[in-house]
Amino acid sequence: MELLMKVTVCQLDNRAGHRAAALAALAEHVADAGSDLVVLPEMPFSDWLAADASVDAARWQQSVAEHEAAVARLAELGTPAVIASQPVVKATGSRRNQAFVWTPGSGAVGIRDKYYLPDEPGFWEATWYDRGELSLDVCRVGEARVGVQLCSELWFLEGARHYGREGAELLCLPRATPYESLDTWLIGGRTAAVCSGAYSVSSNQWTPGGAGLDCGGLGWVTDPEGAVLATTTPDEPFATVEIDLNVARKAKHTYPRYVRE
Repeated sequence: MELLMKVTVCQLDNRAGHRAAALAALAEHVADAGSDLVVLPEMPFSDWLAADASVDAARWQQSVAEHEAAVARLAELGTPAVIASQPVVKATGSRRNQAFVWTPGSGAVGIRDKYYLPDEPGFWEATWYDRGELSLDVCRVGEARVGVQLCSELWFLEGARHYGREGAELLCLPRATPYESLDTWLIGGRTAAVCSGAYSVSSNQWTPGGAGLDCGGLGWVTDPEGAVLATTTPDEPFATVEIDLNVARKAKHTYPRYVRE
């Protein structure tokens, strides 16, 4: 018996003057496709803070405000669920990059804070954000059990194995990754799918020609065996795939997922 779900990925134009139009175009795509879940890139609603090596408190507050305003309007996408991340400040004053799942009924609910933080030109994340706890809880989106990793966390494959053991049918990966390594990231996404027996679903920020932020797009959906079902391109920045959750459930009992650790 099939258990179907339509999942949408994207490469979203990061340039400040283009975000509104990109989101409006995404909403049109979602309406046409009848999407059940949209995965957005990592911190998609403001300039990429970690492009700068020095923390600016005013820019941080602006990013928080821009994300809060955009999250408040996510109903305009016309989908039952959205997964992305946003900057948040804990009660202790700690700055975090927090993954969330949004639904019309509950709004944005925090899932987990990013744990693995790079620190290099263009991606000074350990400078801007504090490390979250190493929690890998599965969240629910409709009938689907979902694991969420933020960008660099893909490369720590124990996370994918953990989510597979917890029965996740989807691994969602919001990203902000550069042009030169796009092929490598897709390899990682396919590998995570095989490790977990889950669909790998990822969206990336995008700046045409690397203008400003060096993020190269390439959203993808792979099946639990790592076969690529869809990718995005500059000409087709949105892609929707109908997946069968039962395929992922059955994959948990086949190689290499059944092998005991």
